[in-house]
Amino acid sequence: MDSDVEMNAASDEEVMDDEDYYDYDYCYSDAGDDGSGGGDSEGELVAGDYDEGLEAEGTDEVVSRREQTFAVLSEEDISERQEEDISKVSAVLSINREAACVLLHHYKWNISKLSDEWFADEEEVRHTVGLLLNGNDRPRLRKLTCGICFEGYSSDMMSSAGCAHFYCHECWEGYISAAISGGPGCLTLRCPDPSCGSMVLQGMVNKLAKDEDKEKYARFLLRAYVEGSKKTKWCPAPDCTCAVEFLGDENYDVLCNCKFNFCWNCTEEAHRPVNCETVSKWILKNSAESENMNWILANSKPCPKCKRPIEKNQGCMHMTCTPPCKFEFCWLCLGAWSDHGERTGGFYACNRYESAKKEGVYDETEARRERAKNSLERYMHYYERWASNQTSRQKAQADLHKAEKEQLAKLTDIFGIPETQLKFIIEAWSQIIECRRVLKWTYAYGYYLDDKVKLSLVWNVCINVPRKICKHFCLL
Repeated sequence: MDSDVEMNAASDEEVMDDEDYYDYDYCYSDAGDDGSGGGDSEGELVAGDYDEGLEAEGTDEVVSRREQTFAVLSEEDISERQEEDISKVSAVLSINREAACVLLHHYKWNISKLSDEWFADEEEVRHTVGLLLNGNDRPRLRKLTCGICFEGYSSDMMSSAGCAHFYCHECWEGYISAAISGGPGCLTLRCPDPSCGSMVLQGMVNKLAKDEDKEKYARFLLRAYVEGSKKTKWCPAPDCTCAVEFLGDENYDVLCNCKFNFCWNCTEEAHRPVNCETVSKWILKNSAESENMNWILANSKPCPKCKRPIEKNQGCMHMTCTPPCKFEFCWLCLGAWSDHGERTGGFYACNRYESAKKEGVYDETEARRERAKNSLERYMHYYERWASNQTSRQKAQADLHKAEKEQLAKLTDIFGIPETQLKFIIEAWSQIIECRRVLKWTYAYGYYLDDKVKLSLVWNVCINVPRKICKHFCLL
């Protein structure tokens, strides 16, 4: 990576405060492949070009394109689709709804695959899933013994999962409740008898489980429908209950009804122009311990006695390790301080270190520390700007929310303009938020970019373009 390019970029940027967070660090230009920016060298924006761009990229057209690539589904929409699939399989295979539901869940709601294997070998499919062809009739005995608690009950107080193993309703309730508490695995719950693979169907759950457990079971079943689909995924935003069906094949950016914009492919926040692999590496790097180790290598030295890393941030070269070690040594040569004094340079120098350094004794150690320091500085250069844009984006989102809830109404009262004619303000705020998102991920892209020519082009386009065409003033 060209350090001059990066350091020049750093020197051109200023630290943002709350008053100027709308000033962009970078500005994107698509004026040409050569990265020259084209047009006016002063970066002036021609009004006619701007108006034409607005007409070509109107809001309605953008929304229309997005609607063609994905569809947002509410829980009601998902439930309707699920019921349609269950009814379809039930009719085609001539089985009841509960059996169709079990089969679809086993085949991850793939109707085509289920039909093919069912008609190829129905008996094998039934055996695998746990659907008995002919369930056992209820015994005619007046009193039965529960196989779990071994208490005697009348036959109407006993139930089975379509097999010959009957248990009392109280034990069934506890068995089902424990399975539901364990998570989605309850959707494949089998008979309590270890030798029996008969499936516990939803009808039995609805009959014997507590109301709370019934709701959990139904939710697990609904979530399984989405998670088994190759084209639908849940929105990853907290507390959002919507799912998104992907209908396109290239652009994975989708927008949920909760206003969360995310990548459908990796379910992380939308991150164009960076690919999913780079985003994954960047997020892992931000949360990993690797940069902590780099910091330790770059800013500390190990105690010669106990090897504990020690940081020197001020003072002389006389170092004392923390208890219980308490070893006193020279920071430069790491030798015992008892061997040092005025003859070796005093408290602020070390003749031994200088002599050994000239002979190349410390070359490898110093080179390792320098590499760690450069690596850390480079990472922090990109991370701080990535995080800064994220903070600015969050502030812009909060201000947008405030504008929608309060300030548009105030402007309407002051100027007598209908809110419908002030929507351009909301669109402008939304564009600022989107640009902040792109700028944020540009830093992750730059960090992993090894091509010096491309990196130079990125900095030329993003930094050297005059800032006045990137500056936004808040009028609210």
